[in-house]
Amino acid sequence: MTGSDARPPVLTGVDGDVWRITLDRPDSGNSLTPALAAALTAAFADRPEQTRTVLLLGNGPRFCVGGDVHGFADADDPGAFVGRLAHDWHEVIRRVLYCPVPVVAGVQGAVAGAAVGLIGACDLVVCARSTKIRPAYGSIGLSPDGGSSWALARALGAPRALELMLTNGSLSASEAHLFGLVGRLVEDDLLRESAVALAHEIAAGPVRAMVRTRSLVRRAATRTLDEQLDDEAQLISESAADPEGIEGVRAFVEKRIPDFRNA
Repeated sequence: MTGSDARPPVLTGVDGDVWRITLDRPDSGNSLTPALAAALTAAFADRPEQTRTVLLLGNGPRFCVGGDVHGFADADDPGAFVGRLAHDWHEVIRRVLYCPVPVVAGVQGAVAGAAVGLIGACDLVVCARSTKIRPAYGSIGLSPDGGSSWALARALGAPRALELMLTNGSLSASEAHLFGLVGRLVEDDLLRESAVALAHEIAAGPVRAMVRTRSLVRRAATRTLDEQLDDEAQLISESAADPEGIEGVRAFVEKRIPDFRNA
């Protein structure tokens, strides 16, 4: 086994209330392999219970360039290989979507292919200004996976999403921010610092109420107003009965800063 083969594709660590997950294949642009998908799934499953936010980062100049196309080319049965990889990657996306705490991502350089779906599944995305976002599937004759078609259609609308994907186009960071694919833009040299700060800010908040809020926002586009009102009533009732809600209300009345961490 070579040194590069032995190197784990994902690094994890506890930073106070934050569980850091870092893609660590910088020499290949953190490209997606079966090993990387398995490591990411394990990293989300292994999140320590006491952590209150997940922070997803990528080492090197590029966050993630999508699938490792060399692996596709070397496969004896490309259809079976890519299909299995897509299945494994979709498990990662579901781990992000249904994570019990908010997920923050800090992205830089390039976000391509399956990585577009990954950032679309995160709750908050901090993006360096020089970042380029590109579906890239059309350039190698493939249709999208990883939830990228969902993320782009939701953020851009069907006409813009199709124009982007069918012409093999790209989005600048400012365009991605304008359309709502990423939530925050920062200067390149401040990317990691800003993402870490945001993750800690979120971890200090009412994370269970945030997860309820996430579910409401995600379902709003496919529901009637009546359905949304019913769900809002149910979830705010749950929040009010939650120790977080009790602490927040008491802190407001007592004119102090709420301590959600210990609620």
